[in-house]
Amino acid sequence: MREAISPAKRLAVTLRCLATGETFSSLSYSFRISRHAISEIILEVCKAIYTVLKGNFLKIPSTEEEWHTIAKRFEDVWQFPKCIGALDGKHVVVQSPDNSGSYYHNYKGTDSIVLMALVDADLQFIYVDVGTNGRVSDGGVWNKTTLCQALMGNKLHIPPPSPLPGRIKPVPIVVVADAAFSLKNHLIKPYPENQLNSESRVFNYRLSRARRCVENAFGVLANRMRVFRAPIALSPKKVEHIVLASTVLHNFLRRQKTGRALYTPATLTDREDLGAGDVLPGQWCVEPAPSSMLQLRAMGSNNYATNAKAVREEYRDYFSTNGAVSWQQMFH
Repeated sequence: MREAISPAKRLAVTLRCLATGETFSSLSYSFRISRHAISEIILEVCKAIYTVLKGNFLKIPSTEEEWHTIAKRFEDVWQFPKCIGALDGKHVVVQSPDNSGSYYHNYKGTDSIVLMALVDADLQFIYVDVGTNGRVSDGGVWNKTTLCQALMGNKLHIPPPSPLPGRIKPVPIVVVADAAFSLKNHLIKPYPENQLNSESRVFNYRLSRARRCVENAFGVLANRMRVFRAPIALSPKKVEHIVLASTVLHNFLRRQKTGRALYTPATLTDREDLGAGDVLPGQWCVEPAPSSMLQLRAMGSNNYATNAKAVREEYRDYFSTNGAVSWQQMFH
C-alpha cells in the first residue's frame, strides 16, 4: 500500500490554497498529489479548522460583561458608544450546481452565496452566516440569520437600554450598518442623502467611521486569503467550508501577538490623519476589488418604527453635543 498523505502535508496544501488561490491543478504539481485527492483534502481540512478553532476564535458573547467589553472597545477606538458590532455582507461568487437554474443568481448576473458578518472594533469576526443563495434580496439575508432573530427576540443577554454618556434618554445597544439594511431599534444606518443637515452629516460620518471596521475586515480577508480574489470554481456547499475556515483563521491570526503584524501590517488597513482631516486608504483599497466578493446593494426600506427613528435621532444629537470630537467637522 502507498504511504498515506501526512496531516502536516494536508494542512500545508489547504493553507497554500487559501493564501494564494492557486488552482487544484497547480497545487497538484507543487505537492505531487492528485487533483482529486487535493479537492477532498482541502474540504476535509477546512471543516477541521473551523471545528477546532470556532470555540475560541469565533463565538458570540453570552454574557452582558462580554458585550460590554466589545462596546467599550468601540467607544475607546472609534468614539462610538454602546455599539456591539459593525454589520455588512458580501456575495461570494461560486460555481452554480447542475440543474440549479437561477437559484443562486445575484443582481450582477453571477451565481453566489452570501457571507453576512458582524465585526468588532479590532477587525475580528464576532459572527458569520454563510450559505444563503444570492437570489435572496440583500436586505432580507440579515433578517434570516440566527443572530438577527436572537437580537430582535432579546435572547443574546445584551445589556439593557441606558443613556449615552452625559445624556438622559435611555437607548439600546446597537449594531452599525449601511443603507443595505433596514433601520431597527438595535440596528442603525445612515440618513439618506436627501435628509442631510449639519447634524445628520456628522452622524453619517461618525457611523461610517465605526463601520470601517467591517469594511477593513473584509478587505484584509480578501487581501490575505487570495482564494477570494477570483470567482471560486466550486459548488456552494464546498465554498461555505472555505469561507468559514478563512474567517476563523483570520481571527486566529489577528489575536497572535507575534504574527499579527505580519498578517495585518499597519499599511494594510485604513488610517486617519486627524490633523489634516484625511483618511489614508489601506493597501487593500489600492488593489482592484476582488471579483469573487461583491458588495450588497442598498435596498434597505425607509419604513421604520418610531422607536428606531428616535434611537438614531438620539445618537445624532449626542454626536453634535456631548459626544462631539474636535476633528469631526473636517471629515464630514
